[in-house]
Amino acid sequence: MTQLQRRKIPDAAIARLPVYLQILNNLAATNVLRFSSDELAALAGVNAAKVRKDLSYLGSYGTRGVGYEVTYLTHQIKRELGLMREWNVVVVGAGNLGCALAKFDGFLSRGFPVIAIVDNDPKKIGRTTSSLTVGDVKDLKSIVRDEKISIGVITTSSAASQAAADALVEAGITSILNFAPVVLSAPSSVSVRSVDLGVELQILSYFEQMRLETGSKSEIAPQLNTAGAR
Repeated sequence: MTQLQRRKIPDAAIARLPVYLQILNNLAATNVLRFSSDELAALAGVNAAKVRKDLSYLGSYGTRGVGYEVTYLTHQIKRELGLMREWNVVVVGAGNLGCALAKFDGFLSRGFPVIAIVDNDPKKIGRTTSSLTVGDVKDLKSIVRDEKISIGVITTSSAASQAAADALVEAGITSILNFAPVVLSAPSSVSVRSVDLGVELQILSYFEQMRLETGSKSEIAPQLNTAGAR
């Protein structure tokens, strides 16, 4: 599929594709070869019609009575999400969260190796976290260029997050994952995804409060993980 032929997929559908991919990986690990849209819908916490619509954007249509092939659909989703290659990552902010993310094996296993971590604190610069040495944010532009980094992750304080975003943009980064609980300003050509852990906890608090008020232990919260899907 060429760039000109690529069909625009709605943002909501894109947000669900990684959920489907994780389910497919789990099915493959248990030697499941085929599955139905109803089965995928139950595991993803959405209705089957929505699953079929989402997968149709990939050009994938299940066969009635047969369903979808796990291996083929996994390939289609990975291709659409750009996961047929690795995307190098730099973390800006060498605090507790930044260092934890730099050590997180889940990034590498999904094709997002953390290549560098930087900070502006002289006490942190030069320290080693995992196998990485904390660099100076002043060197971010050369680090991005030399290490062929595509994605920046911001784990700074709220006060420093905009400066971190500006530094990433100046360094040529066009995709940013922001963990600071603020709305960042960035050029329209830059994609920014925000994960506010405090907001996610507040959402969970709502469902806990509902359970207390109703006295119910049943599932009342949606199961589709949409953290960061703003």
